[in-house]
Amino acid sequence: MRRVKLSVQPILAAALLASLLAGCSSTVEDKTAGWSPNRIYSEAKDELNSGSYDKAVPLFEKLEGRAAGTALAQQAQLDKAYAQYKGGEQAQALATLDRFIKLHPASPALDYALYLKGLVNFNDNLGLFSFISRQDLSERDQKAAKDSFESFRELTTRFPDSRYTPDARQRMTYIVNSLALYEVHVARYYFNRGAYVAAINRAQIAISDYRDVPAVEEALYILMRSYDALGMVQLRDDTRRVLDTNFPQSEYLARGFKRNTDPWWKVW
Repeated sequence: MRRVKLSVQPILAAALLASLLAGCSSTVEDKTAGWSPNRIYSEAKDELNSGSYDKAVPLFEKLEGRAAGTALAQQAQLDKAYAQYKGGEQAQALATLDRFIKLHPASPALDYALYLKGLVNFNDNLGLFSFISRQDLSERDQKAAKDSFESFRELTTRFPDSRYTPDARQRMTYIVNSLALYEVHVARYYFNRGAYVAAINRAQIAISDYRDVPAVEEALYILMRSYDALGMVQLRDDTRRVLDTNFPQSEYLARGFKRNTDPWWKVW
């Protein structure tokens, strides 16, 4: 029987053509192609308000391009940052806000941009600070908390009458107290493990960098106890006098260490 030889080239060409046709047929149609900027914004806000942040973000991005150079485009950029923040995309939200602040330094919404930037970093650190009452500590990155404080500080300094300023001030107080608590709990971590020199160093940071906050009381107590453990009697007694003068009813002297279980908003 005679065998017929088939050429593979026509077969490959046909397969390639079919693949290209399939790709063309699967192209996603832009449903917003005929929409006005106002309609895009309305649809994006609906998605945002319903919690569909992943759907809201691309709509705001389209609006930025369609309405470039207008106030609506600026609003879309801010709303996109908020949607990214609520959707758990902190890095993207911060990048969007940094771009807005750079491109629109005279925008009437600049105070909100600064507030939202502080809020993104602040929210990112709620989890970081929640460990204080539950875990032993060694080292932990505090950059986001400090960045949050700086955004709120800039807001309150440049826009003292902004509607966002009162809340920003409360959050600044919380951040400062939390950073001080962080240093104190690291100092306690070292003290409980017999690393008294390290405990002294961290307690001194809390005392010198974060004055007039409640955490200073425990910092002084750790300092006093660490000096005592090292046999540094003079420094121990000097620290005890400072503790007695500033906190005459100190519970640490009567009961030792205590644990903080207050919610985040109870800063004093």
